[in-house]
Amino acid sequence: MDQVIIQTYPTPNICLLTINRPQSLNAINQDVMAGIGAFFEENKGNKDLHGVIITGAGEKAFVAGADIKRFLDFDEVEGQATSKFGHDVFNSIERFHVPVIAAINGFALGGGCELAMACHMRIAASHAKFGQPEVNLGLVPGYGGTQRLIQLIGKGKAIELMLTAQMIDANEAYRLGLVNHVVPSGEEVQKSLDLLTIISSKGPKAVSTIISLVNDYFSNDQGFINEYSAFGKLMQDGEVKIGVEAFINKSTPNFRS
Repeated sequence: MDQVIIQTYPTPNICLLTINRPQSLNAINQDVMAGIGAFFEENKGNKDLHGVIITGAGEKAFVAGADIKRFLDFDEVEGQATSKFGHDVFNSIERFHVPVIAAINGFALGGGCELAMACHMRIAASHAKFGQPEVNLGLVPGYGGTQRLIQLIGKGKAIELMLTAQMIDANEAYRLGLVNHVVPSGEEVQKSLDLLTIISSKGPKAVSTIISLVNDYFSNDQGFINEYSAFGKLMQDGEVKIGVEAFINKSTPNFRS
């Protein structure tokens, strides 16, 4: 079974990428990350492409985080390499030459929220939920979340959400500026298509240049570098073992015993 389904929809100029692991709430694993990365690398500069939509299979989740069970076996080098790979893939989305829209059809947590934030715009179904719960695992967001969440909603609220691991609903995400539109459940892909149809009528070079110029405003890479370095270092800490094992066992971690 393909873990990333790629199809042209509804015209050859629009690509729909579906994260296809519904049995795991579409959690990102290495194959999913590689599949996403391969698509954006292979289509870099593709002049026939007008836009891309990313969504999740099923009705429960866009992407409900990363596949964290494997974190128990990571050392610092493996942790940093995993985070860096995610950074490279998500950066390729953010820097893509045509608009990429996240059609968020459910939970967008951890790596899923980070994937959505790497897209240029976000359309949320009314039942969607958002959060960066990595601190529950003794970790930090590892795919650019510490940087992009601040860009989208501001420092104070971003720190609160990351330190408390609080989950917010679609309407709160809209109020904070995390998503562009909230639509009835099931209409998020169509709303994304409507936006891409409007954008497709504009000058393609101007569209590409605007994306590039907006990214230039946030072009300080040091914060991203520090993030994946910290992600790797925390893999050496006992907190991660406590947090991940508690997650697997559906119990509450005790970090201060």
